[in-house]
Amino acid sequence: MNTVATQKTNNIQKRVLLIMSSENKIGISGKLTGTWFEEVATPYYKMVEAGFEVVFASPKGGLAPIDLLSMKPPFTTESTGRFAQDPVANFALANTIPLESVEYSQYDALFFPGGYGLLWDLASNSLVLKMIQDFARVDRPVAMVCHAPAILRDAKKDNGEPLVKGKELTGFKNAEDEEVELLQHLLFSLEDELKLRGAIYKSKQNWEPNVVIDGFLMTGQSPASAPPLADALIERLK
Repeated sequence: MNTVATQKTNNIQKRVLLIMSSENKIGISGKLTGTWFEEVATPYYKMVEAGFEVVFASPKGGLAPIDLLSMKPPFTTESTGRFAQDPVANFALANTIPLESVEYSQYDALFFPGGYGLLWDLASNSLVLKMIQDFARVDRPVAMVCHAPAILRDAKKDNGEPLVKGKELTGFKNAEDEEVELLQHLLFSLEDELKLRGAIYKSKQNWEPNVVIDGFLMTGQSPASAPPLADALIERLK
């Protein structure tokens, strides 16, 4: 039984479920995508070094694709270089747990790194939406960076209203998608869809670190927001 019934788990070691996309293409454009490497690598190391157990999951399980662009300069970081040489981290990435096999009620938080692939799978995954709704119900943290807040598009409150209605949040903005010339290839606009559902969308200049926290929901705007978002989640769980 996976229903999240209590506000906190009884885990002595905090457990974070890091959920990645299984999709490696941007729709019919043929452009390759996946999860943005820095948004996995730095949060992973920050959480592990804080003493947390971090478990990787994805819709299909197995190897979760990384966006090739994010593996090249100038987008690489100290953390991505470390991850690339880390056999334990690479084993986790190559052997993500299928979402349907995860006992998510046993985790203290959900962490969703960004990347374009998730618009095609996680955003329409009914189990992912149930996880988020269950965590929201008991105020257990859900952290999402870059494009990941797009997953909230179809999440609902118990009364049927959009989960994001009246919530302050952020995420990758239209102007950032336009700057990399990809907005026209996307399944939908994160910024537009969340605003339509009543979210109080807050952004800063393109690519600037920006973290917005409103109750259970912790969001970061762009890749540079991944480190401070991870720090905020660690502080929340401690």
